[in-house]
Amino acid sequence: MGAAAGSIDHARIDGRKARRAGTRAAVVDALLDLLEDGELRPTGPRIAARAGVSLRSIFQHFTDIEALFAAAADRQTERIRALASPVTGQGPLSQRLAAFAAQRARIFEAITPVRRAALLMEPFSPEIARRLRQARAAARREIERVFAPELSPLPASEQSEVLAALDAASGFSTWYTLRAHQDLAPEPALRVMTRLLANLLSEER
Repeated sequence: MGAAAGSIDHARIDGRKARRAGTRAAVVDALLDLLEDGELRPTGPRIAARAGVSLRSIFQHFTDIEALFAAAADRQTERIRALASPVTGQGPLSQRLAAFAAQRARIFEAITPVRRAALLMEPFSPEIARRLRQARAAARREIERVFAPELSPLPASEQSEVLAALDAASGFSTWYTLRAHQDLAPEPALRVMTRLLANLLSEER
């Protein structure tokens, strides 16, 4: 009898945990969906309506909207990892450059709605700012690795400047400028980014 009661209690606890996890995931997905739809600053009621939960339920799972956005940023990071296949730091420059630029374009196309919202929140949200710093640092490390054959022979001061130029040319701001402000489709935008990087690297050869 005692063992049976214990099993029932464990099942109830597991069921509650599963429901909580499901609600939490639904809220994060709702926020990401709204951002994908172009709502840069979704309100709590809008998120609750999209998730099919009460507003109170959101704040039972997240301390505030910033915590919810931070969870959404973490989910977005998981999605990026699925899109990012490692680009080798070996082989001809033309191959590395093409693979690197194509991967950046693929990732930026996927993250644009969420990144735009994150950039709006960055000055006011320490958690979002921290995640953006981490993302930028990771992107810079990838540049150092992929283009190490071109960067490593340079004097330290010059290497730092070229790295900064490559980082700027292949960053989200450049991609967004090409896509949104210059109204380029993805393929032409990719060609422009590739040209920028190629010009910077060819100057150092």
